[in-house]
Amino acid sequence: MLPEVRRWLSHRTSRTEDWLLSRMVEQKRGRRISVVLPARDEAATIGGIVTVVREALVERAGLVDEVLVVDSRSRDATAAVASAAGATVVHQDAVLAEMRPAHGKGEALWKGVAASSGDVVAAIDADLRDVTPGFVSGLLGPLLEDQDVAFVKGFYHRPLIGDGTVDVDGGGRVSELVARPLLNLAWPRLAGFVQPLAGEFAARRDLLEAIPFATGYGVELAMLVDVLDRVGLDAMAQVDLGVRVHRHHDLQALGRMSAQIQLAASARLARQGVLIGVPPATTLVQFRRPSAPGPGGLDREVVETDVAVDERPPLREVLARSRPVA
Repeated sequence: MLPEVRRWLSHRTSRTEDWLLSRMVEQKRGRRISVVLPARDEAATIGGIVTVVREALVERAGLVDEVLVVDSRSRDATAAVASAAGATVVHQDAVLAEMRPAHGKGEALWKGVAASSGDVVAAIDADLRDVTPGFVSGLLGPLLEDQDVAFVKGFYHRPLIGDGTVDVDGGGRVSELVARPLLNLAWPRLAGFVQPLAGEFAARRDLLEAIPFATGYGVELAMLVDVLDRVGLDAMAQVDLGVRVHRHHDLQALGRMSAQIQLAASARLARQGVLIGVPPATTLVQFRRPSAPGPGGLDREVVETDVAVDERPPLREVLARSRPVA
């Protein structure tokens, strides 16, 4: 580990318990705070999350001003459940509707930043179970305490729950197998982030509007790299949020996520002049147990998926084009 990163770990790492809610309310000083939840088919969990944030942090504490759910083309009752729980709900394709639609989690986050009104924006995933107010307030603490901090990432213990078994830190498989090796190889100054693919982060609006967003599952890694490039490591922090319990994806889905993360990384390496003249392949070939025999003697079904990752430009540029000239 680089000496700079070792110093950063002790200086910019904290726990959610370190940040007192009453002190954060005092430090808010008129700033508006938004919580954004990108959600696709999360009717089972979204209502509970919105209720906890609204009751504890909006109504009782007055720390959060806006709870915004971005419905990312859900096929279930996500939007209705979120609205009934007290969130403002926007539909992904209705935000900046003049732009060509894109797909993926990063697109929903980008649209959520565009639709939100906060000077500080926190984002959390919509599939969390047993969420507590500290999952949001912990992210906000360093930003309200220290003006030099512009971006905060969450981390946590992530149990892998199987049939009658619990591996207390067995989750985060893509983080350990893909994201962490990539960061250590290409961006070692980011090696101190415990959970590089965590969906929980908070940042100042001016920073979020200044960076591009990868539209797919590469958004978290891409954001770390772009924020580092924009503001430097000491303006970044991380907070231990405790334990995160959520649903787990199957191995095929994790493979598709991994491919999008690698594509987002390769785009940034190309931008930095590390990868030159190497067009990335965006078709992922996978194999699974067949419903029908495969070609020749192959006892597998061949599955090909387009995992291409789009890039949304910095919101600042988009909003500047849409504002009328005085």
